[in-house]
Amino acid sequence: MTDSTLWWLLAGAAIVLELLTGTFYLLMLATGLVAGALAAHAGATLAVQIVAAAVIGGGAVMGWNLFRKKNAAGTRAGANPDVNLDIGETVYVDSWQPDGSTSVKYRGAQWKAVHATGALPSHGAHRIVEVRGSQLVIEKREP
Repeated sequence: MTDSTLWWLLAGAAIVLELLTGTFYLLMLATGLVAGALAAHAGATLAVQIVAAAVIGGGAVMGWNLFRKKNAAGTRAGANPDVNLDIGETVYVDSWQPDGSTSVKYRGAQWKAVHATGALPSHGAHRIVEVRGSQLVIEKREP
């Protein structure tokens, strides 16, 4: 069995394990194993193949980890459009209550809404910026 065949089998096994466990990091390691296979196809020595697999696979894992840490500190779930599909949708405000709240019709139901911090209550089209339980936080949609 050639070196490249062994690398390809290891890469395939890592992908199968990733599919069974859902661990995205195994895909990053599989890219390193593919780099080892490509190095073997290029005729590199075993030491160079191992270094290529370690550098590419380890670098991909570290890069993904840094990316996740950088982007995870972003927004709460109630204001994250990747988590809550209501973020960015439009509602229409007819009038505001003295306490700074309003009632809007959204998805076929009446919702209580408040204006976002720093936003002034006004009539017309508003954009949902956060969902807090059964309350919408909205801001004026600019035309």
